[in-house]
Amino acid sequence: MRENATEVTAAGIARLAGVGRAAVSNWRRRHPDFPKPVGGTETSPSFALTQVEEWLRTQGKLGEVPLKERVWQHLAGHPAGPVTALLHAGCALLLVRDRHPDWLKASAVSDERMAKLLPGALAQVVTPRFGPPAAVGAGPRQAAVRIPDADRLLPSVPLLRGVAELASELGARQTYEFLIGRHIEANPRQYTLTPAGPADLMASLAGPAPTVLDPACGTGALLRAVAPRPDQHLYGQDSAPELAALTALRLALHSDATVRAAAADTLRADAFGEVRADAVLCHPPFNERNWGHDELAYDPRWEYGFPARTESELAWVQHALARLRDGGTAVLLMPPAAASRRSGRRVRADLLRRGALRAVIALPAGAAPPYNIPLHVWVLKKPAPGAQPPPELLLVETAGLSAADGRDRHAWRPVQDAVVDVWRTFDRHGTAAEQPGLARCVPVLELLDDEVDLAPARRLPPPAAGGGVRELTDIRERLGEAVRRTADLMPAPAEAVGAVEAARRPATTVGELARAGALSLRTGTGIGAPGTPVLTEHDLLSGAAPSGSADPLEASAADGSAEPVLTEPGDVVIPLTGGGTAARVIDEATAGAALGRGLTLLRPDPAALDPWFLAGFLRGTANHRQASSYASTAARLDVRRLRLPRLPLDGQRGYGERFRALAAFEDALRLAGRLGEQLVRGLHDGLTDGTLPPE
Repeated sequence: MRENATEVTAAGIARLAGVGRAAVSNWRRRHPDFPKPVGGTETSPSFALTQVEEWLRTQGKLGEVPLKERVWQHLAGHPAGPVTALLHAGCALLLVRDRHPDWLKASAVSDERMAKLLPGALAQVVTPRFGPPAAVGAGPRQAAVRIPDADRLLPSVPLLRGVAELASELGARQTYEFLIGRHIEANPRQYTLTPAGPADLMASLAGPAPTVLDPACGTGALLRAVAPRPDQHLYGQDSAPELAALTALRLALHSDATVRAAAADTLRADAFGEVRADAVLCHPPFNERNWGHDELAYDPRWEYGFPARTESELAWVQHALARLRDGGTAVLLMPPAAASRRSGRRVRADLLRRGALRAVIALPAGAAPPYNIPLHVWVLKKPAPGAQPPPELLLVETAGLSAADGRDRHAWRPVQDAVVDVWRTFDRHGTAAEQPGLARCVPVLELLDDEVDLAPARRLPPPAAGGGVRELTDIRERLGEAVRRTADLMPAPAEAVGAVEAARRPATTVGELARAGALSLRTGTGIGAPGTPVLTEHDLLSGAAPSGSADPLEASAADGSAEPVLTEPGDVVIPLTGGGTAARVIDEATAGAALGRGLTLLRPDPAALDPWFLAGFLRGTANHRQASSYASTAARLDVRRLRLPRLPLDGQRGYGERFRALAAFEDALRLAGRLGEQLVRGLHDGLTDGTLPPE
């Protein structure tokens, strides 16, 4: 066996074969020819992936494994780490896409020979896209993507063969997005992400641009959101070399634009000092104290004032302006404190006086990390020499709009549409009509006080009352009806059954029922056709209608089956994590939704199982306790271990009717609670803002 071969753990073998870890342990005990450990520890050994694949193939188990899973195991277990594997895979995918005959020639030989042929072939696609290869010790202006030599490529050859095979099914770009997406999902704390919703919004605010720069590019989300144009140039820089290289490869596979990426600290070692971009998009690091305050005191970029040590975000704002052509647009994602901190008021004031800052847009909380605070988007323009500064600043507050999760493009659409519409009007005419509670053009002179506070929420009036008393009266009447319905549906008392008698009742498990064909199990993936509603875990727990939306790209980036799991009337859906008890019977109104991640669907045979009987017993607290396993921070439910009594169909229906009545009572309680909260909030708001008299 070749040294430094890719290794896989027992958990990885289980995923490869689509079985549980216990099955892998049984194989090791029962089959003398099962591969021997080559690394790891005694309690968590690792095995050579090539040997495991050969054994599974011999046993007839490998052919059932999705190609995506096999490729992912090669990448995750790469001896040089998954990031190196991603870089090698990206280079190979460029070759597969742009010079397929060269790939075929290089791959139609042994692994060792292929590793020797690939560097020369890769140079034919890497150098034209990213510039000359970086030399050791070269400055940040050199290309971020280096062509690996034969020794480094040799352990990656099995991965690259699998990646090319996967690209023939999905396409090169979709294959790379799947691999990067799964890597980020497996290592969420290593990356600061800009979700798709805010990225699309920021790119739309910047408008069409032939030259775009992101000086803190991260994983490349903002540059990927830019609308492609002929002869487009995309520039990205990041202090992490691996992120700069991954972004470059991602962009090269995403479009035909000229891509230049560099790895260096942007504020201390700007790689694109001569670039004058049409647009700058940036999600800078927040609250950095060590951004170069001491060594950059006389930098010419501080045209609007030297930022304080605690104002790193204002340093990024001025860097973005310095890299724009006259009239160019910069859009930055900012923490809300940057709009009001006293230490930054002088820089904010000069940005206003000279007309550089044009709009401050408050996003809903949960739009982007950190998800617990409502971030701001600043829109700036590089003032042309001699141009008259605009007299107004556009302030937008989106907290009242429906979307709160920037990761869902469809749920984010109301925010993007409202913001882009008001911005384009303001950008075209220099002003826009006031929309109470959403947008207002504030005179710059009004903002130039001692605080220079630019937080939109402090300047925007509340939405017009517009018949608020009538709305509250309607809510009050609906609440009264809901309370009366709740009282009518309240379960009547019943005689208790003896504990001994209940314990003697014959029982079965979901696993046994599935093996007998009485029901089938499906796990949610969140995949669906565009426009298909997705039933999420939150919807299930709150009793709400399906609120998620399937992303058209989700199917190509998913790590499970490419087929969506669609609900049908009579299905029972339960959550897999959290330790809570919940089960939902799908009705006609909910049918047709795609099943979201973290949910399991049980589809009972109506000739054998009553769905309400099934759902009711699956919710039992004791049932969940005995079927759950506990990690350090969460509980996970083993659905197959859930128990329910063995009863004929007629006996099940008696329980089913009682469980259906309990579900109706629960729905009425939820509705009454929501209406009560609306009434209390509306009365508080009306009394405090003066739209309701105390009488």
